[in-house]
Amino acid sequence: MLDPAQCRQARLARDARFDGRFVVAVTTTGIYCRPICPATPPHERNVRYFDSALAASQDGFRPWLRCRPDSAPDSPAWRGTHTTFERALRLIDEGVLRDGSLGALCDRLGVGERYLRQLFQQRLGVSPKAYALHRQCLFAKQLLHQTTLPITEVAYASGFRSLRRFNDAFRRHIGLAPRELRRHGDDGVDGLTLMLAYRPPYAWRPLHDFHRQRAIDGLEWVGEHHYGRHIYWGHARGWFTAEHDPARHAFRVRLALDDLAVLAPVVRRIRRCLDLDADTETIEAHLDRVIPGLPLTEGLRLPGVWSPFEAGVRAILGQQVSIVAARRLVGTLVARLGEPTETGHHFPTPEDVAASELDFLRMPGARKATLQRFASWYAGAESGDDPLQWTALKGIGPWTANYAAMRGTGHPDIWLDGDAGVRRALGRLGGVDPASAAPWRSYLTLQLWSQEPAPDNLEPNVMEATR
Repeated sequence: MLDPAQCRQARLARDARFDGRFVVAVTTTGIYCRPICPATPPHERNVRYFDSALAASQDGFRPWLRCRPDSAPDSPAWRGTHTTFERALRLIDEGVLRDGSLGALCDRLGVGERYLRQLFQQRLGVSPKAYALHRQCLFAKQLLHQTTLPITEVAYASGFRSLRRFNDAFRRHIGLAPRELRRHGDDGVDGLTLMLAYRPPYAWRPLHDFHRQRAIDGLEWVGEHHYGRHIYWGHARGWFTAEHDPARHAFRVRLALDDLAVLAPVVRRIRRCLDLDADTETIEAHLDRVIPGLPLTEGLRLPGVWSPFEAGVRAILGQQVSIVAARRLVGTLVARLGEPTETGHHFPTPEDVAASELDFLRMPGARKATLQRFASWYAGAESGDDPLQWTALKGIGPWTANYAAMRGTGHPDIWLDGDAGVRRALGRLGGVDPASAAPWRSYLTLQLWSQEPAPDNLEPNVMEATR
């Protein structure tokens, strides 16, 4: 948590770099808002600072309707660095407690219910279910503000199976009934269009170029100011297009889904793919401090892939081949095995790949076997979303697993020490210990890649040993 003097300075300056890192509660009105709120700043004696919207809500404050603190980027600071806690937050945000029990969540985490409750009380002061309900209500508030979905569909998309329960929970957490919040003249837009905010700076051009070089025809589309793709989540199918709006420090996301029940985790996944929750100012200050002389590209973001499985497939097909060749292989796989849409294909599922002989792929048989082995294991795994466990599979070494973790899960602390370009760029800095860059070594990898392009248009990787 920032100290009060820093918070005061940030809110009076309406500094967008601090948006999402804390919220401002006003004791005279009972509301909390973003540090970039356009209203006349309250007197400091009437202000309290909280490191999250949840903390302000638990203390009895409600979100203000004008600046919409639910629309601010999430702050990683209050989440901490505990691995189990981080994973629990991610799974809850993806809806595991809406569709399952706390016991099932604990089984996936490998911890007891009592321990998980204690962890949430220590970090957030609430239970896991209270955290989940708070997130559902904030997401519903965003939908009420930014879309014209009927209230019944907003409730369903937010994970509520009962309209009455939705109304009760929303009034308790937000302080208003849903119908009171949705007033005439609001600036919501037709259909599903959401504004997803980030903390500046945001280096859109490097991210654009990275995706443009690797975009798969029929699966993805990249324009001067946008990135989009076909997506699936469980049984649901759809697509999104995210258009960069630098003036508003946000992406305008147009989204289509055939089942709104998965809307909340899909939006969270879009945020991860665009790396919207990174505090690049803090990350780059850390890298500059521990690695003096490192040329930094401000606002560099991790180029996300929709799923860990897709990231793993791309990494396997990209071993020791050019970007063009890897793109051709992935495109062929998508065209042959992906579920067709009106305009292209979805990425194949693990079951699709595991059931295929892959004889249409022009690559060594050992690599085909690795891909089939990986897909078969992933299809049967209860949870295969931790790429760092994949090295137990024959043909998948540390580089493939680490690359997939960085792009497929947004892991911030991946160090690709076997990468030739990384070694060359690091060597020019002289005597640098990469471990000092933790917990942001994924961003150090990207910074070094930006200085040392892959030679001969090769993907920046090394050949994995088959074991």
